Amino acid sequence: MILSLFLILLLIACLCGWRRRRRTGRGFAVLAFAWLFIAGCGPLTDVLLDNVQSGFAPDVTGWGQRNVIILLGAGTVRSGVGSVEPSLYADGRILRTAELYRSCKATGSDCKVEVSGGDAMHNGHAEADTYAITLDRLGVPRGDMILESRSMNTFQNAQNSKPLLDAYHADKIVLVSSAIHLKRAALYFAHFGIRAEAVRGDYVRARYDWLPGTENLFFADFALHEYVGVWRYHVYNALGWNVPKVPEENVTTQTHS
Repeated sequence: MILSLFLILLLIACLCGWRRRRRTGRGFAVLAFAWLFIAGCGPLTDVLLDNVQSGFAPDVTGWGQRNVIILLGAGTVRSGVGSVEPSLYADGRILRTAELYRSCKATGSDCKVEVSGGDAMHNGHAEADTYAITLDRLGVPRGDMILESRSMNTFQNAQNSKPLLDAYHADKIVLVSSAIHLKRAALYFAHFGIRAEAVRGDYVRARYDWLPGTENLFFADFALHEYVGVWRYHVYNALGWNVPKVPEENVTTQTHS
């Protein structure tokens, strides 16, 4: 989005120059490069990241008697040898989920991990099935996993998790994802009556520099994608394009120990 807006502003500047509106064209050109530099050098990206990631801790406040830790997928990759593995962006989420599972089991309570994610990258294996292999190696037994392998996006993660959670009758629900993704994810899960405690698997910051960096531009794009997702959710609700919101009396609640 950052580069797209830069190119749009630059195109407008060129069109203004072609129409002999040089002063206006120069203004758009300056705006285009200012936008690119402020994001790429760190300041704008830092503000975007801070606003979207704020309020999410790396641990839970307590455990219940029947607990479900929901791990949201972040894609898969096909390696050079042909195997399908979790993407780089999924590693923090998977590790945090394994940590939380061990913490939950240490209390003597019942603990399940729901892995939610289909084959959104079209690699031939669902995220849920792929992540389950890594979780098993990290000490989460298959018997304590609930695999939801149909979802192709965050909204479907929430929609498809609802019946699984209702069947389990959890009194504590934990939602694990990247901090940058949690605000939108928690909003979508609340739409389906799932009140979960959101826990971040990773947290990113901008890197300040004198020249624009690709990492800053990537993170700025990522953050803007989340802002657009939240905005789109509210617009779709207003237009009646989303499936109806679950009434409060049907909310899947969670309590703290």
